[in-house]
Amino acid sequence: MTSVSDLVFAGAGALAAGGINAIAGGGTLVSFPILVALGVPSVHANATNTVALCPGYFGGAFAQRATVGEHKARLRRLLPFAGLGGLLGSILLVITSDSVFRNLVPFLILMACGLLGFQDGIKKRVFAHRKADPSRSATHEATIPLIISVFAASIYGGYFGAGLGIMLLAVTGLLLDDELPKLNALKTVLSFVINVLAASFLVFSGKVEWNFVAVMAPASLVGGHFGGMLAGKMNPKVMRAIVITFGVAVAVKMLIW
Repeated sequence: MTSVSDLVFAGAGALAAGGINAIAGGGTLVSFPILVALGVPSVHANATNTVALCPGYFGGAFAQRATVGEHKARLRRLLPFAGLGGLLGSILLVITSDSVFRNLVPFLILMACGLLGFQDGIKKRVFAHRKADPSRSATHEATIPLIISVFAASIYGGYFGAGLGIMLLAVTGLLLDDELPKLNALKTVLSFVINVLAASFLVFSGKVEWNFVAVMAPASLVGGHFGGMLAGKMNPKVMRAIVITFGVAVAVKMLIW
């Protein structure tokens, strides 16, 4: 029987995750460990977290709908592969035993923390890439490498998801000729589709703890909304440092536990 305090704790985690995703990314590194700490098995916790954070991704995509419209042609090419990758990742999650997944999680968390830690470096490389090859045109994009890269990232996103946004930003930044605000809008829509397709399978998997979803889903939506409002006022570097510290601590604890 889930206690009221457990639901409050999970809801607070989802609220924080929604806000962190909007400001700096990496919210899964907060909400997922909270579910595990509440006694939810690792695979169930990840499936529950994926479904519960869907509203937050929708809020981010809706907020950037004007910029998203500029990517219609790209999205027609990429969305089927993003959705398929997210679906395959969720299937892999369901067929993974809880013991195997629990052994993988610390390394997945550390990889996500690494992506967060090098986020600014990734952005600098994106701009360096632009300056090094200014003659490239958006009409001559490396379509096949882009599709393969997005598909691979989508499988990871459907399987675990932490750091997915940064992974997609790195891929699109290196292969497309757009400024970061436009790339961020593209990344947000891709993340939303990946998450929704993964969640669409997971809702029928029997792995989702719906009592937690009922609290976490609206909390993540609220967190995403207010995070979006605060995104320009808060220092994302400070937020990332807090999330990375928390994530590394969780990974180390799971490795030695």
